[in-house]
Amino acid sequence: MNENRLVELLKGVRRGQLPVKKAVDLLKDLPYGELGIAKIDHHRELRQGYPEVVLCQGKTHGQVREILGYLIRERTHNVLATRAEADLFAAVSDLHPNLHYNALGRTIMLQREPPETLEGTLAIITAGTGDLPVAEEAYETACLFGVRIERVNDVGVAGIHRLVSQLPVLRRARVLIVIAGMEGALASVVAGLVDRPVIAVPTSVGYGASFGGLAALLTMLNSCAGGVGVVNIDNGYGAACLAGSILRA
Repeated sequence: MNENRLVELLKGVRRGQLPVKKAVDLLKDLPYGELGIAKIDHHRELRQGYPEVVLCQGKTHGQVREILGYLIRERTHNVLATRAEADLFAAVSDLHPNLHYNALGRTIMLQREPPETLEGTLAIITAGTGDLPVAEEAYETACLFGVRIERVNDVGVAGIHRLVSQLPVLRRARVLIVIAGMEGALASVVAGLVDRPVIAVPTSVGYGASFGGLAALLTMLNSCAGGVGVVNIDNGYGAACLAGSILRA
């Protein structure tokens, strides 16, 4: 349930085109649907501008199947699930013929209605090819929100000339997501070249002293460039949510 659908429902009742009982049936699951194993938040799109997303990590195949099955059967909005391994997708792929699986980003998407197109462009920038799984998660999430996206891959500080050649793309973006592992310096470099918000995503890519992304996280938190916000390690989904909120404002 989002604001536009709620307005149309209320107008339909006022015009006599939608029986009150039917409207009650459509609204009866608000604010959430009870599955026992999960409470599905139907108000989230109305409150925040995007529907609840299913985090598959830590859930059994049966639990994910039950949750996705409910969303597909009972709701009409687009569906996104994150951190879904290939065997999990195989276990739920029969729920709908249009389920799309991004193997690199580990996301499952069902797009049933076009999202509202937000003004401005989001640039998603990676330091190295090893950061692409996080970038794919951010990309799929941003697509769900109707964000226009430009992508710049493999422009880390080990070869800074690769980034300089992409400055026109960086500078026409309204928001930038910068994804980097190892020492995570790319976010500071990008933020020093643009006058837009930079959302930094540390990744767990790196050798032993990177401590699974902690080194990159600390570098990004200690950035000397202004305008940098940092999300958690490997959190492409959270970065895209923040970018969508900025573009919607």
